Amino acid sequence: MSLIREAKVAVITGTTSNLGLNVAYRLLEDVPAEENLTIVVTSRTLPKVNDAIRLLKTYAEKKNLRKGVLEFDYLLLDFTNMVSVLSAYHELSKRYTHIDYFIANAAQGVYSGIHWPLVAYYLVTDFDIAVKAAPYRIQRTGVKSADGLGLVFQANVFGPYYLVSKLTKLLKGGKVIWVSSVLAEPKSLSFDDLQLVKSDIPYEGSKRLLDLMFMGSYKKFSKQGVYHNLVQPGIFTSFGFYEYLNFFTYFGMLMSFYLARLIYSECHNVSGYNAANALVTSALNDEPQDKKIGLASSRFGREYIVRDEVDATGAEDVAAYLDKLVDEWDENFKDQIVNSRQM
Repeated sequence: MSLIREAKVAVITGTTSNLGLNVAYRLLEDVPAEENLTIVVTSRTLPKVNDAIRLLKTYAEKKNLRKGVLEFDYLLLDFTNMVSVLSAYHELSKRYTHIDYFIANAAQGVYSGIHWPLVAYYLVTDFDIAVKAAPYRIQRTGVKSADGLGLVFQANVFGPYYLVSKLTKLLKGGKVIWVSSVLAEPKSLSFDDLQLVKSDIPYEGSKRLLDLMFMGSYKKFSKQGVYHNLVQPGIFTSFGFYEYLNFFTYFGMLMSFYLARLIYSECHNVSGYNAANALVTSALNDEPQDKKIGLASSRFGREYIVRDEVDATGAEDVAAYLDKLVDEWDENFKDQIVNSRQM
């Protein structure tokens, strides 16, 4: 529970990821130093939460960033478990009277490795695809959560959407930031497979689904007093793929990113700290809701914000599907409560 009566409260899902941690760093820097600030660190495991809080405390103290009171809270949250999502809603409702910034950063893939011959092929034949779309990443198909939903769909789209929908009262007057991707293309998603169970690129499909969810719902949330923005942080190094890389392959990936940026690619921001700029800029400023707010970099790493149009074809259908699913899960939880009382 926050001990500060008047403070800005920021909830960052997936705080322990490269992007999430750097969002927290930039909030420490960019929220006015005189203001009291509470950062709620979330992860699926307590050790990762403790590590993140230790890093954030050290960062703030070393750079002497805050004049107001700074505190850290934590929340164990697993979006692939709907009971965990509902518990997060109840915990946040108990602890806080408002949330100023909700950064929906947590994301999950179902990767099983890298097809190394394809890496070599694309590096030689199509460097742009190799360093951007990366089709050599092997993703599993047909993966469902214990709740019976498509796992990537639940982790990256429905779980966060359900939580944000429940938190509307706490978020009134605040900001919700949804993290999309430069890979969120219409071809990544089939409307016959909204839960991404059949897709061989479920991660990219989930980001396209996120775009449509946002475009189909932001006006509804605005009427409820909650301002939403859709962002894309560009391409940067991610902790999620470290297990498939050794020192040499990681260094090779890093150099290919820098080379792509030097030659032509403004979306290769490379570092998580740079990428976090798009999220924090959107959280702290009034950015247009009908655009995707992105971060780009010059050849030599100068950051700048871009605002792109979003193809909203099918957005209303996706939003309606998600709202229906929210209602279904509300009923599921009511039934569970009734059954437990009868027992």
